[in-house]
Amino acid sequence: MKTRFFNHAWILAAALFALGINGCADTVGSGEYGRQQVQVEQTVRYGVVEQVRPVVIQGDNTGVGAVAGAGLGGVAGSTIGHNTGSVAGAVGGAILGGLAGNAVEKSARKQNGVEVTVKLDNGQVIAVTQGADEQFHIGDRVRVLSGGGATRVSH
Repeated sequence: MKTRFFNHAWILAAALFALGINGCADTVGSGEYGRQQVQVEQTVRYGVVEQVRPVVIQGDNTGVGAVAGAGLGGVAGSTIGHNTGSVAGAVGGAILGGLAGNAVEKSARKQNGVEVTVKLDNGQVIAVTQGADEQFHIGDRVRVLSGGGATRVSH
């Protein structure tokens, strides 16, 4: 029975690889642009930082973790028992693996972020939440770029 699991070891490697790549794809810092934001005019405003607050940015759940976990759990569970036991083990393993894979993906896609409150030169006060790839302090002079569906704060 164990050889059956090891014959499917490539599934484990592929699933972990896919989950690992997927978990790193969702960063949203001030220096990162999505393809749809390239070659798009942006409005530039200037202001002063009034408040900085750390936040956690939750990544979107794509389902890759759940699918990979279910596949791995099903393969692992199918090595248990004979015939009916093997089917029950596969189903149980798929359910537990799917739940575990979903939890792993959710955790892997979290990102540290920052909410920056800026008083613009025109007196308007705005808050922008983004990845914490730059440090901001109260009183910093910053620029606010808006366009292409996104707003970001940078030095």
